[in-house]
Amino acid sequence: QEFMSKVAAGATKDMGKMLGGDEEKDPDAAKKEEERQEALRQEEEERKAKYAKMEAEREAMRQGIRDKYGIKKKEEREAEAQAAMEANSEGSLTRPKKAIPPGCGDEPEEEDESILDTVIKYLPGPLQDIFKK
Repeated sequence: QEFMSKVAAGATKDMGKMLGGDEEKDPDAAKKEEERQEALRQEEEERKAKYAKMEAEREAMRQGIRDKYGIKKKEEREAEAQAAMEANSEGSLTRPKKAIPPGCGDEPEEEDESILDTVIKYLPGPLQDIFKK
């Protein structure tokens, strides 16, 4: 009889929780949550430190390869190119000139051949003979 009343009392308390009733507040819940958050922050910091260390080791290896083969870092190449552009444009009031592709106005144009001669070159043989005379 006594056992049944304890079971029934426990069951009603659990049913109240399931139905959305007020739960019993754990007095240490805030402290536990704070400890959990601190543990998560600490794990995150450890993870970041681990990956920073791994990246530093990789960068040291990359630098060794660059030194061995005389390769420059992308940032260094860009900095040198920027410095060269600034040195070229020093004292100039206009924007820097764009690079002219080779073959664009470098050599003098051929005036030996007229446009008529060029057209005749592409005509069939008998027509070429007519215009050559």
